[in-house]
Amino acid sequence: MKYLFVVFYLFFLIYPAEAVTTKMFKVLDTCARYRLGEINANETIEKLKLTNSSTIQPKELVKKYCSVFTPNEKIEF
Repeated sequence: MKYLFVVFYLFFLIYPAEAVTTKMFKVLDTCARYRLGEINANETIEKLKLTNSSTIQPKELVKKYCSVFTPNEKIEF
């Protein structure tokens, strides 16, 4: 019975970690596609589900958001 409880508990610990990894990959993939020019700033905002409530231009919003996720600070968006 204890073995079953431990397996059940571990299953619930692993699942959220997998979901976070998947979401992080989607953000990085979207930012990379924007960087390569496959999608424009408006499509990127839509895919990342960002809201532009201020008067910031779409390119600036994407630049600020994606710069947080890049490990290399020399990359310009």
